[in-house]
Amino acid sequence: MAAIRSQLAPRLQGTFTIVPSRFTISRSFSSVRDVPITSSTLPYQVSQPKTSALQEALAASAPRTNWTKEEISEIYNTPLFELHYAAATIHRKFHPPGAIQLCTLMNIKTGGCSEDCSYCAQSTRYDTGLKAEKMSTVDAVLAAARTAKANGAARFCMGAAWRDMRGRKTSLKNVKAMVTGVRELGMEACVTLGMIDKEQAKELKGAGLTAYNHNVDTSREHYPNVITTRSYDERLATIQNVREAGINVCSGGILGLGESAKDHVGLLYTVATMESHPESFPVNALVPIKGTPLGDSEAIPFDAIVRTIATARLVLPATIIRLAAGRIMMGEEKQMMCFTAGANAVFTGEKMLTTDCNGYEEDKAMFDKWGLKPMASKHADTVASVDQVPVSSWQQFKEDKPEVTA
Repeated sequence: MAAIRSQLAPRLQGTFTIVPSRFTISRSFSSVRDVPITSSTLPYQVSQPKTSALQEALAASAPRTNWTKEEISEIYNTPLFELHYAAATIHRKFHPPGAIQLCTLMNIKTGGCSEDCSYCAQSTRYDTGLKAEKMSTVDAVLAAARTAKANGAARFCMGAAWRDMRGRKTSLKNVKAMVTGVRELGMEACVTLGMIDKEQAKELKGAGLTAYNHNVDTSREHYPNVITTRSYDERLATIQNVREAGINVCSGGILGLGESAKDHVGLLYTVATMESHPESFPVNALVPIKGTPLGDSEAIPFDAIVRTIATARLVLPATIIRLAAGRIMMGEEKQMMCFTAGANAVFTGEKMLTTDCNGYEEDKAMFDKWGLKPMASKHADTVASVDQVPVSSWQQFKEDKPEVTA
């Protein structure tokens, strides 16, 4: 023992006692070194634990546009229970919980489209039993808008089955009158008219247009399997024209086009890395139309819809996520799971272009049952502008020229 004591004494400061088979040391500090241990005194570097993409998304105080596909994939493939909770958490950080935007979509020009979109009943390339119709009158559109407003809709959307607006000056004038009339009702106005150029976008902005819908549909990689008559970059060019005109962008996709989970990630990557995120992101579940190439497709699994919505909420935290086509096939419980995962807008009314839609009374009953409330318009105080492109109000339009519907 004496030998042990003599060997340890020069190295240890403090007091200690040695007892048979063991010894105890009482010290005023925890290290045998007098120099504090720091990273500079260690012979190796201490690596900091890596922050996961999900953790970064949850810590966000503002949207970011530099997401990588790997990060989005990591979030998308998070166990669904955890992913859903994370999305619900970030949703409450950026949006009032339980507030759902009610939108009504009217088909103002049915059928006769030259595109070959594999899912669409309005293409002239497929025999779906749908007959092409002339453009709806402005009076008929505004009557539908008044009905939508009376039933709680804050946004009125108008769709036309066209490839683009080239050579459609009269039709564009009618659309502008519709937009102005909808805005004068105190509602938001959205249109989807196919591809538009910069000047057409400016004219629509001048009429008071709130938002322009132009979906990218799916990932860049899967897109050629669905559409060949319009390129992915042409879609992005229209979105850029809309953004430069100062119109809010509405752009999303369709699930169930024969794609993989990797394509859901690719779709989200496209919109999450735009120079600014879309104001709204519609999530559509394919409604198969007999006669189209995708007419016999199986329904997309519900968990894929929830994953896409939840991931969209985490990478597009400030964007309105619209539960669009296919909602009518969901029971209330599934819809509620989508809402708690981050969806905060729906289409309501009689039709969604050519397919059935959840009706006004049905949605009112669901809202009352689950404690949901209609979202107030973010643009209700913005009236139609005439400072960029002179556009008459609807009443003045009627006095100026009889309506032509072509």
